Amino acid sequence: MRAEPQTKKTPGTDSELSAGARPVAAGRTKLQRSPLLIVFGLLVLAAGGVFGWFMWVTTSTASEVVAARADVQRGQLITAEDLTTVRVTLDPSLRTVPGANLKSLVGQRAATDLAAGTLISPQQVSDGLLPPQGMSVVAVPVPAGLVPTVPIHAGDTVRLVQTPEPAGSVTGKPLTITAEVVDVTEGDQDTIVNVLVPAASASGLAELAATGRVALVLDSAAR
Repeated sequence: MRAEPQTKKTPGTDSELSAGARPVAAGRTKLQRSPLLIVFGLLVLAAGGVFGWFMWVTTSTASEVVAARADVQRGQLITAEDLTTVRVTLDPSLRTVPGANLKSLVGQRAATDLAAGTLISPQQVSDGLLPPQGMSVVAVPVPAGLVPTVPIHAGDTVRLVQTPEPAGSVTGKPLTITAEVVDVTEGDQDTIVNVLVPAASASGLAELAATGRVALVLDSAAR
């Protein structure tokens, strides 16, 4: 007789499944998101939108204006190194100098003390000629020890007083001239003080300055 071919059984086929066993079907896993995470995500998106809007408004309304880079004393000549430009959001009622006009301030004088970082307004500078009509500027060298050690600034009121000769004394009332300080330059031996005086007093002060016998009295530094 002819032998019947035997069929090879593969492990795991239905014929080898034990009674009552069922094949495991791949199930579909549902992703579950917490409502809190959804709300948090929405809040993050909203905050990002608000921040972007705020940055757009801030940058679109910012203006470039002139500010003081360094301290400038009242009456001091303004140089390009004293100024800079900054971008700020301004109150419409605040008067400032546009950054494009920075060069127009160079060569003018500070009408008030300007601290570094101050936004400059047109009222804080003056293009008036120095000296003005009827006034004169005189350079007075004041020997060391005859000038106050406290800072002297442009705009201060001082008295320039005649001092006696080394071996003598001033006869009568010493010559005294009241003046306004324009600027001060400290030297090795003398301090050169440029002062503004009435034109009628300029020659007398220049004569006094030439003798080298003059003391400076600071009357008031009040602004």
